[in-house]
Amino acid sequence: MNLNLPRLLVLDDYEGRLAASPAMSRLRTLAEVTVLDRPIQSSDLQDLKNFRMLMALRERTRLDEGFLAACTNLELVLQTGGHAYHLDAAAATRRGIVVALGRRARKPTVAVPELAFAFMLGLARNVHGLTTRMSQGEWPRSMGTLLADRTLGILGCGRHGRPIARIAAAFGMKIVAWDRGGAYQTDDPCIRRLPLDDLLACSDVVSIHLRLSAESRGLLNRERLAKMKRGALLINTARGAIVDEEALVEALRENRIAGAGLDVFASEPLSASSPLRTLPNVLLTPHIGWQVSEVLNEFTEIAADQLAAWLSGQLAATEVLNPEAVDVPRERLGGIARSRESGREPKTGGAKIDAGGEGSD
Repeated sequence: MNLNLPRLLVLDDYEGRLAASPAMSRLRTLAEVTVLDRPIQSSDLQDLKNFRMLMALRERTRLDEGFLAACTNLELVLQTGGHAYHLDAAAATRRGIVVALGRRARKPTVAVPELAFAFMLGLARNVHGLTTRMSQGEWPRSMGTLLADRTLGILGCGRHGRPIARIAAAFGMKIVAWDRGGAYQTDDPCIRRLPLDDLLACSDVVSIHLRLSAESRGLLNRERLAKMKRGALLINTARGAIVDEEALVEALRENRIAGAGLDVFASEPLSASSPLRTLPNVLLTPHIGWQVSEVLNEFTEIAADQLAAWLSGQLAATEVLNPEAVDVPRERLGGIARSRESGREPKTGGAKIDAGGEGSD
């Protein structure tokens, strides 16, 4: 144990990819690192007070009021990925806990679109169904469909939607898109912008790449699913709650929608009794869009950058979910960078203490 370094807890590294990341050696020069390769258990809660920093792997552990209350010395959460739906931001802010987001990660904008396109190809050629029958000794006949010359409708043409458009263009697909709030960008001549209902009516494949919000929750309800082109495919690698799952099951059973590729679900893990698990025209993966080694390596690199910046009082406020948390008076080892406009000193919200102080052993 190095009493000269603060303690960092890395959560939920089930696959061991964070521990094996090249950037982990850098993290270990900044903090005494403990890696959990299993879900956190109730018996672990009493030890949370010993950690100043925490690295959370996406949304695998819910960081709610009760969890944060047990982290009496926690000052910084290094949240991998650009969202923190699992974290009680208000509770963190009240406790003066700063949450740094991995918004600048770029590898997920490759990994998630690749999975979405894998779904499209798998459904268009019935790859899973044919593999299953071949494994049973059959030599089945099958008629697939091309993606070339088909229309791809993209809901949310941003960080993930635009790469999907580029892949689709290479396959010879026609591309239409819709963005929330009518925030249409017209700088890509390959993408034609349409109102939502028009997009649903003309698209052979609809791929969802929206953030979950009050506006997008339940966006594809029973009424809108009914407006989809008959025989179309639906791909969702964004958030499960954007789609009405009950209505989707009905549409799939009736073959109004020919197939669906789903990586996300309204409730996760997906219930063992969910009818989605048994439908023959559905491809399912357990929220793995971001789960490739390159993404986890990048997450660790960003966490190391952010921890180093925090400890030097220079963590960029633009990378923080709740910069107002530093206004809560408490002792901290690090802080947020000074404002260039105001020229103010880095904000720490309290005097720095020795790394070997309370909760660091």
